[in-house]
Amino acid sequence: MVRMVDVILKKRNGEVLSKEEIELFVEGYTNGTIPDYQASAFLMAVYFKGMNAEEQADLTMAMVNSGEQIDLSAIDGVKVDKHSTGGVGDTTTLILVPLVAACGVPVAKMSGRGLGHTGGTLDKLEAMEGFHIELTKEQFVKQVNDLKLAVIGQSGNLTPADQLIYALRDVTATVDSIPLIASSIMSKKIAAGADAIVLDVKSGDGAFMKTMEDAKALAEAMVAIGHQVGRQTMAVLSDMSQPLGNAIGNALEVKEAIETLQGKGPKDLTELCLVLGSQMIVLGGKAQTLVEAREMLEEVMANGEALRLFGELIAAQGGNAKVIEDLSLLPTAKFEKAVQAEHSGYITKMEADELGIAAMLLGAGRATKEDEIDLAVGITLHKKVGDYVEKGEALATIHANREDVAQSETLILKHMHIGANQVAPPALIGEVITCSEEK
Repeated sequence: MVRMVDVILKKRNGEVLSKEEIELFVEGYTNGTIPDYQASAFLMAVYFKGMNAEEQADLTMAMVNSGEQIDLSAIDGVKVDKHSTGGVGDTTTLILVPLVAACGVPVAKMSGRGLGHTGGTLDKLEAMEGFHIELTKEQFVKQVNDLKLAVIGQSGNLTPADQLIYALRDVTATVDSIPLIASSIMSKKIAAGADAIVLDVKSGDGAFMKTMEDAKALAEAMVAIGHQVGRQTMAVLSDMSQPLGNAIGNALEVKEAIETLQGKGPKDLTELCLVLGSQMIVLGGKAQTLVEAREMLEEVMANGEALRLFGELIAAQGGNAKVIEDLSLLPTAKFEKAVQAEHSGYITKMEADELGIAAMLLGAGRATKEDEIDLAVGITLHKKVGDYVEKGEALATIHANREDVAQSETLILKHMHIGANQVAPPALIGEVITCSEEK
């Protein structure tokens, strides 16, 4: 009989674990027979010794098998999911879901709430009055078959092992381990029933992975897991050294998503959605090439079909679809304050995470799970890296429901750096990682 202490010892010594040994850990910790101290020792051993591609796939599937799995086989077509590793102003899901669905690829999306700078996708959707994120499985499948799209909250019983293990990682300094991050993310995507997965892996100041090297390693690990367990998976590396788009805050980001679907969105947000969407269309089998897929996406954006479908999604889930024509129906903050540049020059750097904190201090995000979000508040940026600004010109506008916004204003002024010489904006899109590039 294999004992947990032997599994810990084996991984501590850098040896490769069998599928059975990994399942012993996941099942034992989930059912309470393996104590926190042994699980902590195991996670620290993985942190220092790592895991190979097969071990990571076995860990992922053990977590998938710890709970419910969503069966999407009743939905016609290839179900393609998208996951972003998160960042400041990342509104891509709200745009991609209708954009990709308008091209005929079914998008059965399960999203979460956000901890940190702003809310998650569900919080943003709830900025539209009446929008409900709970559907039964039958309603979910029927809506995707009827409309090609639905966005709901994650089931409470998906990957319970991951939830328990993540909570332990959080208090044992083992969060930033690539095998553990990769298996955590992929277990949720696989349990949610997707046939194919497109990953947006971000690097930079506002991302979880601060360097491109770490982001690439995580992307390669997740793509390898996907292919090991029979899911078509690819990843796009993207920049999060400055916020994506111009809006930080829930209702503000919904407004920006609608404007992007109207073809009037910020260039960087629009471009990232077209890049990710093209991959989703190809994996969904609706186009042979990325060029063809991009043309399809541009067409449904230009002819209004994607926006119309977004309205149908809102109406189907209880919201007021008139919001796509009248943005004033979104929650609006009582006060607006322009943050003015203290001197002239070029924006040379923006620290995305600090700007996200400035929005969180206004009430746009959660510091803890219990915090209430103010859906109306946030920040609109008027300048990005490479732009020129005159002294006294607005760098950003603060949207708040209280008059005292000094803390957020100070953070914006401190973390939007102005210099004498113009710099080029950071490259938005890095490498694309597919199975053929696995190490």
